[in-house]
Amino acid sequence: MTGRDRFIAALEHKPLKGLVPHFELVFYLTMEVLGKTHPEQRHFGQWHQMSVKERELQLQDAAACFIGIAEKYRHDAIFVHPSVHDFNAVKRLLEIIRERTGNQYFIMMHGDSTFSIPDGGNMLDFSARMYEDAAALKDEAKRNTDARLAFCARFAGLGLLDGFALCSDYCFNSNPFFTVEQFEQFIVPYLRALIAGLREMGFYSIKHTDGNIMPILDQILDCRPDAIHSLDPQAGVDLKAVKAYCGDRVCLIGNVNCGLLQTGSVDEVRADVLRSLNDGMPGGGYIFSTSNCVYTGLPLERYELMYDLWMQYGYTD
Repeated sequence: MTGRDRFIAALEHKPLKGLVPHFELVFYLTMEVLGKTHPEQRHFGQWHQMSVKERELQLQDAAACFIGIAEKYRHDAIFVHPSVHDFNAVKRLLEIIRERTGNQYFIMMHGDSTFSIPDGGNMLDFSARMYEDAAALKDEAKRNTDARLAFCARFAGLGLLDGFALCSDYCFNSNPFFTVEQFEQFIVPYLRALIAGLREMGFYSIKHTDGNIMPILDQILDCRPDAIHSLDPQAGVDLKAVKAYCGDRVCLIGNVNCGLLQTGSVDEVRADVLRSLNDGMPGGGYIFSTSNCVYTGLPLERYELMYDLWMQYGYTD
């Protein structure tokens, strides 16, 4: 089986033997590993002034960055973060990755359209709009979803993408930003429509949100994503309990504590990685990863400890 086959088997709760699938939503430590700036952190303000040859070289180098990390750490999927949001450039980047790797990897991009936690400068205004301007806010949510589906549809049938990661964060460590009632009004109809539309196009959907998802877990499940990421232990999300509750309704991804990876002892990291594997692997439907991503500032040696433990203990019979 290819990594793509294994990743899809986990999404579909099919039996798997061997190493449990593994990937990271983002792996920012590319400079340490490959000597390359992560493609998402490259700024091409002069993209439209570049020659055709220079653009191609930039895209080839970005593709090499994504592929290099996937190869080194045996990831089963690649989340492509384009640094240029021009459709033809994005399409070419995906083509290069497919040309170089075939169907070795499950390939995805960001595809969310739903509201996330507003930033500090906008939080009060957004909160007021939920009470004072609800109809207009819902119209905006629908327009966002329609626009996102139209964008995703441009990739349907091309064989370049397998799915989309829906990366709008809804939750703090304590609770969701939205009340259960607000989530039902302003998120659920549009998340459900987005996922249904992606499925109709033949794409898988992975719903990402950090924080304490437990008060809204049922609502997320009702929207029928293929997987939920990141199952944040720093917010008290218990992988074993969530797995028992969800059964085969959704694949679960993540749960290795990023806080411990950065600041915990080696023994604490080791215990947490083994806990995640032991809680997630039984019965399938689990993909191993951190509870967020391999972010800038995370010690590379800690991720490599996590990787080594996965290679040693991440096998299913």
